Amino acid sequence: MPELAGSHGDAMPLIACARMYNVTPAARQAWARLFAWVSEASGVALQVIEHAAPAPLEDLWRRPDLGCVFICGWPFSRALPQPQLIAAPIPAGHRYEGQPIYATDLIVRRDRGYRRLEDTFGGRIGWTVEGSHSGFNALRHHLLAFRSEDRPRLYGESLGPAVTPATALAWVVEGRVDVAPLDSYALDLIRRHEPERVAEIEVIDSTAAAPIPPLVAGHALDATTREALRRALLKASADSEMEPVLAELCLSGFAVAVAKDYDITLVRERAALAAGYRRPE
Repeated sequence: MPELAGSHGDAMPLIACARMYNVTPAARQAWARLFAWVSEASGVALQVIEHAAPAPLEDLWRRPDLGCVFICGWPFSRALPQPQLIAAPIPAGHRYEGQPIYATDLIVRRDRGYRRLEDTFGGRIGWTVEGSHSGFNALRHHLLAFRSEDRPRLYGESLGPAVTPATALAWVVEGRVDVAPLDSYALDLIRRHEPERVAEIEVIDSTAAAPIPPLVAGHALDATTREALRRALLKASADSEMEPVLAELCLSGFAVAVAKDYDITLVRERAALAAGYRRPE
């Protein structure tokens, strides 16, 4: 039987990282529990790391020892060589219809009196980082429908990078920007664990859905190890030990991720660039 890379007998484990969704301490602890269970169930040693902001995510994704690491779908689609897909999370909310998808929620302060996204035009919009689908690319594509020849720019100011969803949220709460994008699944996690952080905001609009950021491994990881990790994640929802962990993570389970599904992020990028719309503004 082929030996698994990063097996428990090896000195150098692969890394696991949920930096993109470590949005609260409770979520961070739940991810660590999930990764520990995946390691045990798969027989693959995983070292959980945080790679906390402001460390660039691109540095994380370039590491050769990726074992179970979240990556945004847009940079995944552009990466050469491409990391190997392990699985994608399925958010538990009704809006996701049991699929491994998410959207960008556009948030505003409740007390500003905005009724629709158009009410924020002329104000200040924030964004997270230029390499993010939810925090930049999806937002930019969504705004395309509101632009016209007479109004090529929708906002008086475009502020970024906020870097993280947490900072984008804080910018709205503090009044630094009028509207900002927030990964809908990240918002689910914050609402569950720290609802006070979102008590002053509301979602005024949402973008079209896209495949949710997947968990990936390095491009050179052997197929035996990759499949062991995938099998573990796919069976997590059937394990009673994982039931409370998945509940803490607002997940119903994991699904097989398909590389070509993420090409929609490139389609949305091309549409914006073809219109001469280089950033959300």
